[in-house]
Amino acid sequence: MGRRRRRVDRAAGVGTGTLPEAIAALSRLLPAGPSPEIFRRAKFDRPEAAPALWRLLFHVLAPLPERGASASLTPEAQARLVKAVLCSQGYPRPVLAQLPEDGSQGSRELLLALSWLLAREPLIERLLVQTRIQLGDQVPDFESGALASSGPPVLHMGAEVPVDLRCVQWLMGKLRFRWRHLISSQQEQCTLLGKIHLYTYGCHSDQNLGHLSVTETEMLRDPEGGQQLLWALECENTRLKAALEWRRWELVFWRWMDTVLGICPPEGPAAASQPTILPRIPEQGLGELEQVAQELQALHEELLEAGAARRVAWEAQVGGLGRGPQWSSVRKASQEAVDQELAALQRSWEQDRGPTPPQGPHRLVRREESAARTQGLQAAGLAKLLRRQEACLQATLHRLQGQCQQELARLAGALPGLIWIPPPRR
Repeated sequence: MGRRRRRVDRAAGVGTGTLPEAIAALSRLLPAGPSPEIFRRAKFDRPEAAPALWRLLFHVLAPLPERGASASLTPEAQARLVKAVLCSQGYPRPVLAQLPEDGSQGSRELLLALSWLLAREPLIERLLVQTRIQLGDQVPDFESGALASSGPPVLHMGAEVPVDLRCVQWLMGKLRFRWRHLISSQQEQCTLLGKIHLYTYGCHSDQNLGHLSVTETEMLRDPEGGQQLLWALECENTRLKAALEWRRWELVFWRWMDTVLGICPPEGPAAASQPTILPRIPEQGLGELEQVAQELQALHEELLEAGAARRVAWEAQVGGLGRGPQWSSVRKASQEAVDQELAALQRSWEQDRGPTPPQGPHRLVRREESAARTQGLQAAGLAKLLRRQEACLQATLHRLQGQCQQELARLAGALPGLIWIPPPRR
């Protein structure tokens, strides 16, 4: 049988040694990657392969803070998190939700879920970015558009949810304190980075950089830490080599997954007719959902009626104008107005666009004013961008403060006999 299988694989154009190499490369790429033997046993739905695959999916799907606390989570909690995340991402097979959470069954289904993640998103690239070693001092993206575009939804206080103004004031004070603490810590970090860059100026071998980063300074100060960093860089190089090998043998893996999917038992009508797993909705929220649906339907009907009335009026106006010279003059004036608005929008966009915002992390580089401009993140452009975003955030803050004051005034007026003492201004 072994010789016959080898002849069939060679006839299909796939070598016998390529599949183990592809699975081994994938195992080296994935966090807590199991051995290739686990993948082989999962194809035949062996129960001993299930715990390793549950652990692998947990490390792939869990956020970074949760991964650090994975040691304290039980296998049942990890399995519940994997099921919830896959369900929220739209995993199409309902068999996964029926698997026991003790890790005793379902290794083939877990293998199919992993292959679904590999085919659905650039999972390998995301994992490589998350595990990348940062040698320089990085600057994250400054994105304030989400904060300045649209404010939070209007607070809807129902009769069933009492609100304590003292709790609201306490939460606002706590939020303000944490916000100030965050700003002060960021300012202190920038000050320390500036000192390190100033004291190590001229020490770097690369003249375009000129100074050392925090990581490079720690390497000089602590040789043992440098050995650990060297080991981490070697691990990253191993992952990158595994990624290249995976790209080389990826097609072999997907052909093998076709055989795994082929031996799966067909889903019966009972599994196909199962309802979609939805989050539980409280009983008191059903009435509010029905009310919102009715309001949306009423608004939709009103919009249709208003649109129909405007369309009839426009058609009557166009029909009265006819196709004479008056129609031509109106059409020409409308075209000119549209062209002027488009040109004004284009000019305003070009003026307000400013420098290109940073895409991804960039290394902080200290430059002298007389130094030649090089490619990279310029301090003047970044300062201009930050000033524009600061003005936008200030406007958003004033708008939100006004909304909070109006809401507090409304709540204070709704409770008779309540004396509302606003906090002192600072």
